[in-house]
Parts: sequence; structure tokens; C-alpha cells
Amino acid sequence: MLGVAAAVTATACVASLAPTVTQASSHREAPLVAGEPQLDNTDVYAFVSPDSPNTVTMIGNWVPFEEPNGGPNFYPFASDAAYDINIDNDGDARADLIYRWTFTDNYRSKNTYLYNTGVVTSLDDPDLNYLQTYKLEAITESGSQVLINNGRVAPSRVGPASMPNYQQLADSAITPLPGGGKTYAGQADDPFFIDLRFFDNYFGGNLSEVGQDTVRGYNTNTLAIQVPKSVLALKGDAARNPVVGVWATTSRQRIEVVDTLNNRNRYGGWQQVSRLGMPLVNEVVIPVGRKDEFNATAPRNDAKFLPFVTSPEVPRRIEALYKIPAPATPRNDLVEVFLTGVCKACGPVAVDLNSQRLNKDVDPATFVPSEQLRLNMSIPPAASPNRLGVLGGDNAGFPNGRRLADDVTDVTVRVAEGVLLPNHPAAVDGLGDAVDANALPFRATFPYVATSNVVAVNQN
Repeated sequence: MLGVAAAVTATACVASLAPTVTQASSHREAPLVAGEPQLDNTDVYAFVSPDSPNTVTMIGNWVPFEEPNGGPNFYPFASDAAYDINIDNDGDARADLIYRWTFTDNYRSKNTYLYNTGVVTSLDDPDLNYLQTYKLEAITESGSQVLINNGRVAPSRVGPASMPNYQQLADSAITPLPGGGKTYAGQADDPFFIDLRFFDNYFGGNLSEVGQDTVRGYNTNTLAIQVPKSVLALKGDAARNPVVGVWATTSRQRIEVVDTLNNRNRYGGWQQVSRLGMPLVNEVVIPVGRKDEFNATAPRNDAKFLPFVTSPEVPRRIEALYKIPAPATPRNDLVEVFLTGVCKACGPVAVDLNSQRLNKDVDPATFVPSEQLRLNMSIPPAASPNRLGVLGGDNAGFPNGRRLADDVTDVTVRVAEGVLLPNHPAAVDGLGDAVDANALPFRATFPYVATSNVVAVNQN
């Protein structure tokens, strides 16, 4: 079981390498959102809450590479966008539940250039000149329910002179949900860790360039939500139906009109412009000419991207550079990992792990392959989590959902170099970027992300 489960993670990650010029996991991954960072999903996480195992925590991050001292406007969420975390519990590639955040800008005075006019000690402090609020809705086929109206966003971390106890200030933005659970909206340390010299011809062309966490010191905008498992499960029964699929999207209204006073007014329905489920898919599986299209595509229409999964570019590039033979195509193992989830009835990886087809009340006839981050909620949190997730014998980790500390990069490098193939070179067993953990420790309680950085990146 462990060996086959390890293969699951391996095949999930083979398609995560490419010698392209990009950033970290879904940071600036497509041409459109590269120029619209407020709309850019950077990472998505879903895991059974370690300190509250009857709940699931989902985290979406937006706005990549926030340098801590980016004033005077710092890093708000877009006030003309819808930020969604989508849940599919029956495998039809349509969201059965959507959590949607929409934001409003609030200024005490527009007659100053300052974000804050003095020391800020609370979210209601009159010295906090700019404050965002949000509406959080739960959307199902039955309609929309407003869970929070006028929720408070934790402000960007201006600095110790302006916000001497930023941790307390950010914690005050954690808001309880009706019926149980909680949510957080605000800035945090970017939890992704990687040596981005990976993109310098695979760590220098000879694996000599490793060990620098080049995302270290940057912040991101976080939306986190923790809810009981029953809220997510099909028919509310997490025992019979424990598997859910999760992805995040950003949408913007279709029409923008700029009036004579330079006001930007938007109209029309929401148009999806960014999407993220499994990490690294859009960067290195989808070719550049189709990346914006992928971001705008609903999962139920993912069949048009199937050739990029069954015949991925990455193994061919690795073969050309390192002479490691590319696995034979079609890659039906990757289809199972990316598009169906892993189950004995799904494909060649004969393990029941994280496909919605494992849910007892799912109709197999309505199941549609689609790219999602799938989580089996019945697998409890690991007592001693392994950063390599399933590859390291820890089925509570990636690709069974994704935890903050899961080391996608090392798994990717080792698998791409053939660590799980028969008679692979022994040297590849320990390959990685020598960045095994986030620079800041993750918190033990919700929202789990580390507090945002305040030191300039060029001082780290």
C-alpha cells in the first residue's frame, strides 16, 4: 500500500517541472494575471485541521511577491473581483458549494497619502486610515446565504512604529461563522518555499545551485476558512462521502467603463480569470498559448486539455537535458492523479485514496474527469507529518489535499529524475532544492499561516 501510494505522489509531480521562466507555485503563471496580481491565485491548500480534526481548513492565497515595505498603498484585495473557494463533493466537476469573498474599500480621509496616520492598535483605530471590509457568501444550487457582512480584513503590515503588535491586530480579524467554523482575510507570510534557481537550467544545469529559499521574506494575501466536515460532504455525511475536490478562482465583471472623473465602473456578470487547484499545473503542464484559456475554463470542460496530460512536455525536456528516458505515453497514470483522483476503479494506480468516486452516494455515470485538489477527509491528521506527503508514507499529505508544510518541490525533483522508476540511478534518491521548510514556522492554530514579514526582502 505504501509503495503504491508513493507512486501516486510521484506521478502527480512528474508534470510539475519545466525549463520555463516563471515564479513559484502558480505565482505569475499566465500572461493575463501576471499583469493583474490582485487577481492571481498563488496557492491553494486543503487539509483536515490538525487541532480540530472534525473540521477541514481551506486556504487560498492571492497577490504574489508582496515586498513588506510596499507603501503607501500596500496590498489590498481587489474591490471589483469575486474570490471563490469551490467544493465539488459528487465528482460532476461543478461546484456544489462556493465560498465567495467580495471586498469594499473604506477610507477615513482621502486628504492624506497615508495608509495610517498614527499608531494602530485595533481594527477600529481611528489612525487606520484605510480599511477593507468583506462580504462572505455560501453559494449552493439553492441560492446564496450571507455568512458575514462587513467583515474586517487584517491590514497590510506597515511596520513596528505603525503597528507595534501586528500579530494581535491580525488575530482580531479571525471571525466566527454561523453554525460553526471561522474565517480569516488578510496578509500573511507566503507559505510556499522553493529555490527558484530551479528555473536556471534546473539548478545550474548540474544541480549545483540549491539551498536558497527565494520566496523567503515575501508576503501574500490570504483567505482561510475552517468548517465542519459535514458542511462540505455530499448529503452532509462525511462518513459515507468523505472525498471532496477543491479549487480557487478569481472572477471580474465583464465590462469596464472609465468616466470623465477617472472612475472605473464595472458591469455585467462575473468572468473567471484565474483558477488554481493542484499546484504547478498551469505553469508547466499547460503551454503558454493556452494558459489564459485554462484560467478561464470551468473544470467540467477540462477534456480539451487532456493531450497536455497524456503526453506532457516536461519528461521530454528532462530527457533532452539529463538523458533520463521519458516514460511511455499515453500517461494514464497522470490522468488518474490530475483528473479523476486516485481509486481502484479510476485507472492504473490501484489504490483507493482520494477520488469522489469513493463516496458511497456518488453516481458513477455523472462523474466527470477534471483538475481539482482532492481531499479524503476520513484520513486523520498525521501525528508526525512528513514533508513529502504520500511519497513519504504520510497519506494525510499531498496529493491527498495539500498542507502548508508539504514539500512539493523536493517530491517533484526526485520523481522527475526517476526515483520511483525501476533501476533508477541511486544518486537521485536524495535530490531536492535543499529548502525543506518555510523560513517561518507555521502556527499551530487557525489560520495556521505565519505572520506577515516586516523586514525588507533585500535585508534577508
